[in-house]
Amino acid sequence: MTFSIIARCPASGQFGAAVASSSPAVASRCIRGRKGVGAATSQNITDPELGPLALDLMADGLTPEQALAELRKRPFIDYRQLMAIDAHNPPVVFTGAQALGTLASVVGEHAACAGNMLRTTDVPQAMLLAFERAEGPLAERLMQAMLAGQAAGGEEGPVHSAGLLVYADQSWPVVDLRLDWVEDDPVQALYATWKVYEPQLKDYVTRALDPHAAPSFGVPGNL
Repeated sequence: MTFSIIARCPASGQFGAAVASSSPAVASRCIRGRKGVGAATSQNITDPELGPLALDLMADGLTPEQALAELRKRPFIDYRQLMAIDAHNPPVVFTGAQALGTLASVVGEHAACAGNMLRTTDVPQAMLLAFERAEGPLAERLMQAMLAGQAAGGEEGPVHSAGLLVYADQSWPVVDLRLDWVEDDPVQALYATWKVYEPQLKDYVTRALDPHAAPSFGVPGNL
């Protein structure tokens, strides 16, 4: 019911994830990140607890491989599809024996992609190649991967929700964009949302950290 990517940017230290699904509000359940730790996903008959647990384990010093090995001790783990990435170790994917439909995953140096109920097993590989070829900030590269995944076939059924998440130097995400229900092509709609948000991202961080240094807020009454 989902295709997704997790990734890191060694140059900036950022971690991020992006996801799309036929289910509503997929990002609220499936993608997680944490400053200085990494990113994680839990999808396919999702247990939203597993992403934060993976991040807790990596924060305690476990590698992504070790973290997912611990999570594989959890009940019903055969129904889950998980990914985890930290700053230095290879990303890891786990797909349980009870995961649904056409399944595929791929692991690169700085990213991993996975999906279930896919139209074709080519989707994750197309996503990884697009990520590796893309330029720009991590969020842009994640979105290029999602666009490539949708173009390669995406999910078997129509996709209705999508999300994009990036953590940088703050405890909160600098990018947390979600489309919880779109009738047609939420991945393209999410990319359009990102392109609106991209030029304002640094201003929102500045407003949070030091409002005195922030530019005008760009709204009626403070232009």
